[in-house]
Amino acid sequence: MVINLKNTLKLRTFDINNDIKDIETAAEILRNGGIVAIPTETVYGLAADAFDSEAVKKIFEAKGRPQDNPLIVHISDFEQIYSIAREVPEKAKALADAFWPGPLTIILPKREEIPSETSGGLDTVAVRMPSHDVAREIIARSCPLAAPSANISGFPSPTSFDHVEADMTGRADAICNGGDCDVGVESTVITLATEIPVLLRPGGVTLEQLESILGEVRVADAVLNPMKKDEKAESPGMKYKHYSPDAQIQIVRGNLKEFADFVNSSDCDGVLCFEGEEEHFPEKICVTFGREDDSLSQAQRLFDALRELDEKGSKNVFSRAPSENGVGLAVCNRLYRAAAFRFVNAKKTIVGLTGPTGAGKGFISEYLKKLGCYVSDTDAIAREITMKDSPFLGILAEHFGQDIIDENGELKRKLLAERAFKTKESQILLNSLMHPEIIRISVERCNDAIEKGAAAAIIDAPLLFEAGADKYCDTIIAVIAPKEIRIERIMKRDGITREQALGRMSVQHEDEFYTMKSEFTVRSFEPYDAEEELKGFVEKYLGQVM
Repeated sequence: MVINLKNTLKLRTFDINNDIKDIETAAEILRNGGIVAIPTETVYGLAADAFDSEAVKKIFEAKGRPQDNPLIVHISDFEQIYSIAREVPEKAKALADAFWPGPLTIILPKREEIPSETSGGLDTVAVRMPSHDVAREIIARSCPLAAPSANISGFPSPTSFDHVEADMTGRADAICNGGDCDVGVESTVITLATEIPVLLRPGGVTLEQLESILGEVRVADAVLNPMKKDEKAESPGMKYKHYSPDAQIQIVRGNLKEFADFVNSSDCDGVLCFEGEEEHFPEKICVTFGREDDSLSQAQRLFDALRELDEKGSKNVFSRAPSENGVGLAVCNRLYRAAAFRFVNAKKTIVGLTGPTGAGKGFISEYLKKLGCYVSDTDAIAREITMKDSPFLGILAEHFGQDIIDENGELKRKLLAERAFKTKESQILLNSLMHPEIIRISVERCNDAIEKGAAAAIIDAPLLFEAGADKYCDTIIAVIAPKEIRIERIMKRDGITREQALGRMSVQHEDEFYTMKSEFTVRSFEPYDAEEELKGFVEKYLGQVM
């Protein structure tokens, strides 16, 4: 996009007492319909009067930003929220009491006075109160301000005056020099315009902190995955590729040794790693983004590191994979988007596949086989170790009686079932014998398949968690389905009545038991599209071999 370059006024705004003249100058420009880059505790923002559609259009022009991307309205006092949102529920007040001023944005139904340019054409508006004293003073002297990050759209967000000066000189009317930003990533965004609050963008206020105030909070799928086709962005930072340097980045999963071996045997020219790891990559351009065990330091350094990669001329970069916990969720959200969701694995993956009966695990298994994965069926292994002449039969006979084996060396399954399921204690005993043997064989075969070149190895286990198999898995997929669909599948598969199917289902866990313990959830409907449902898993864990 071509814009008319302008003379940009440079203002010093470190302190509201010493720099009040420059702060008033910035406020005057904003009152008169101009755009000004201002410091906040998260990143620098490019601000305009939130109620002035023509002023807001200048933001999009200066950034080269798509106009369907909503902006955040910044306020200096809680009372200003009533001029912006038509509804302010008690949950919003509770969040404000806990986290404002600070790096939290709340989405609420908007008032008509907020133009569509500010809300990205949505019927909601995003609001936050920054903790940066200068930002609030400028707002107080002007008006509520719509302000996305003060960078050219798609490039890393600016966390220092140098970044803003490089991107916005000749584009903004003024730039306020407020030093370096404390948090380093944009604010957390949560919507209260839904029945259950939804985290749309992670930031300095963590999911755990939000849950401590609100109780249940859902995490939008687009936080760690690409937006689906035709999905509309409800929050800034949800677009497919964002925060990106010129260099192509790929996220590599694995520990430091696996990462170093993988990177040093590749033709990449750059490495994004944690502090203290530089010595492992003597022949690569190496940039660090915080300490491995400190997601706050990672957040503060990430955007600087992305810009540094470009400054050093890196073109093809492999990056360490941060933790997705706490503030690490925000780091991963930005880094994954900077990498356009390109993932590779330093080692092949063992995947746990679990869920209640009739959920559709068989569909998933067949689909993953087509992608080159090995699938270990634990039900099949259970039948295998109880077949005639299996050494395991002797172990069962030792605990449940020698007479459970007939004269031909075959298991009397009905007799074993009568004894094993007679009491809770006898059932626990059976599981304590069966589960370790089944999992031992399954893991052994998975590792062997990976050694032979399988894209990944899948442990298909309905009792994955109960058997302790989850500790051998790098990630876990839960497969669930609506009750009626499961009933129909079980009746058709096993040739039983509806009542018998319901009886089997009644002794199993609820869906939440599986989904809360799993990284991926597949909701199995008919007609079933495994490719779409498993897109996130395939891109994250099989991208290297697809």
